[in-house]
Amino acid sequence: MGHLFTVAWELVCGLGILFVILKLLGKTQFSQITPFDFISALILGELVGNAVYDKGVRIVEIIFASLLWGILIYFIELITQKVKSSRKLLEGEPNIVIHKGKLKYDVLKKNKLDINQLQSLLRQANCFSIQEAEYAILETNGMVSVLPKFPYDTTKNGDMQIKPKQVSLPVTLIIDGEVLYENLKEAGVKEEQLIQDLKKQNIKRTEDVFYAEWKHDKPLFVLPYEEKK
Repeated sequence: MGHLFTVAWELVCGLGILFVILKLLGKTQFSQITPFDFISALILGELVGNAVYDKGVRIVEIIFASLLWGILIYFIELITQKVKSSRKLLEGEPNIVIHKGKLKYDVLKKNKLDINQLQSLLRQANCFSIQEAEYAILETNGMVSVLPKFPYDTTKNGDMQIKPKQVSLPVTLIIDGEVLYENLKEAGVKEEQLIQDLKKQNIKRTEDVFYAEWKHDKPLFVLPYEEKK
């Protein structure tokens, strides 16, 4: 039983260490992961794994190693921000795989990318045929950004000379029956107004609302608990 408590304690400490380090390093560990970030994530996971499964490794040593690794990664991230010449080595660089509608075979070969993998990446970018792409760029995180050819491009409001309208961000006002007062203040909506809007939809209490969303010049969107079920 004592061993189980030790494992639990080490897991909790490991989770706390990883959380702090990833907070300090920023969100690139998740959204724009580079090969170097991938190595970093593997090393951090391995350090915590050793704390759990290797009885010869003490938690103090794991904390020291994790913090040291986090500091090293932090300074490397700092270097890539300050020294532009280091970014190509540490973060990689985007590569154009389709240029003016023509496939760049040498770039595919350089990046160890076959045609099936390229087709899969193009589909994830809503491009379902190679012939629809005017340009395709392989980003440092392994994803592909696509600029479609003119016949396949999406028409924009500016192309049709539509009169511009104010663009507003939807604001969540209620979640699980709880009013989010900070969001209410941000949206400039008073609680009395919120209650009135709910009554217009035959809802008497905020506790009966699973989700409510506000958007400028739009009726209050309400999802009661009945609809959720």
